[in-house]
Amino acid sequence: MRNLSLSALLATLLFTVSVAATAAPTPASPPTPVAAVIQTTKTNLNKADADTLQRELSGIGAGKAEAIVAHRNSNGTFGSVDELLEVKGIGKSLLDKNRDRLTVE
Repeated sequence: MRNLSLSALLATLLFTVSVAATAAPTPASPPTPVAAVIQTTKTNLNKADADTLQRELSGIGAGKAEAIVAHRNSNGTFGSVDELLEVKGIGKSLLDKNRDRLTVE
């Protein structure tokens, strides 16, 4: 009797495992979209140091960041973002890439 109960229990367990293994998997829910990070603060060309310019602007390395600060120190504050074109090494495409990130408040 004891062998019969153990056999029945074992058979039930094996049946349950085999049914669970062959069952169709539950479809995964689609991943939750991650919102794009939008820069809400602009970098002020008249106040930012070279490290900030390098960190916050695309395509601006240490040399160009230093050139921007040196130009500001030599010529005074920028009157508009477009005056950034006067800095050696800054072209129209680089300015256009960063225009939405800049201000001259």
